[in-house]
Amino acid sequence: MALSFKNSPFAKKKDSAPAFGGEVSAPEQAATGRQQLKPGIAEYIAGETREFKANLKPYLPGDLVGGSIPHIPGTEDEAVWNAASQACSTEKVHYCYSVDQGRLWYLACPSNSLASNPDSWCPLAAALPGNSEYWDRQTVYIYEQEGAASALRWDPETGRMQVFLGAARTLLPRIQSMDANFVTVNPEVAQMVPWRNRALRTELLSRASARSLLLFGLLLNVIIIAVLVFSYVNMNFIKRDLDTVKRETEEASMKLMMNAANALQSDAIKHMVRVQELLDSLQTVDGTLVRYEVNKGKAEWEALLPTSFQGGVGTIKGEVQPGIEKDGRVRIKGKN
Repeated sequence: MALSFKNSPFAKKKDSAPAFGGEVSAPEQAATGRQQLKPGIAEYIAGETREFKANLKPYLPGDLVGGSIPHIPGTEDEAVWNAASQACSTEKVHYCYSVDQGRLWYLACPSNSLASNPDSWCPLAAALPGNSEYWDRQTVYIYEQEGAASALRWDPETGRMQVFLGAARTLLPRIQSMDANFVTVNPEVAQMVPWRNRALRTELLSRASARSLLLFGLLLNVIIIAVLVFSYVNMNFIKRDLDTVKRETEEASMKLMMNAANALQSDAIKHMVRVQELLDSLQTVDGTLVRYEVNKGKAEWEALLPTSFQGGVGTIKGEVQPGIEKDGRVRIKGKN
């Protein structure tokens, strides 16, 4: 049974698909510019681009569900997986979604529904808002495969997305009775929308992380080995000229030793010896040393002697100062 596109605004659309899986000629397929699926960054990092399936088989799951939830940027996969898990009563679900007008529109099915049809996709997903086969919410989107049919429509009163599944002989007459425009999704023309699976994605990211760490470790080891080889070559093949270094080291050592010797040399010992000599000599003549001063390396002293020794005694030789002290002694001033 075929549905008519008479009075439909989509009848003259160049890329519209024929009703109920009709054949599409090669020129029409070329005109649609259908893009092939390409592996993502995770597949490249994990090294699984050869295993990536670019051509998926169209398949209509028997347990297909659909709905919409508010769109929160950055949480799309988590939100759709949570809604799909509750709708399918299992965490092992395959899902796909699109974002349009602040909402996430999704289709999902239990993973075991695809047990006999791996590497497949649901052509009805191409009719989700924002995808290649979507026109507007007043249109009913139909897909038929092997006697089974599905329809995607929006309730005109509530705006909720509805998914219909059933045998083609019973579902199509029911859909045809609706007052709406109809578009049949042709999987040969529609842009493929692959299923997503949270567990498989997590495992893929784990393999990508492990491979990236392995490659980083190998690269680091290569760099370390290259540095060691370069150092070995420098140590064994570069000519060493240490004469200049040896001469400069010896000069610096000698200079350091001289500075250390000069620092250890001090006039304190010499002056202490001189003070002791003065005290010993003055003691023999009942004299007194009253001042010993060192100024800029020169010593100057004063002593009190009895008048009978004013000419000096022993090593005490100096200039007699005028006047007599209160005790009757004279003051002698020396500079040696």
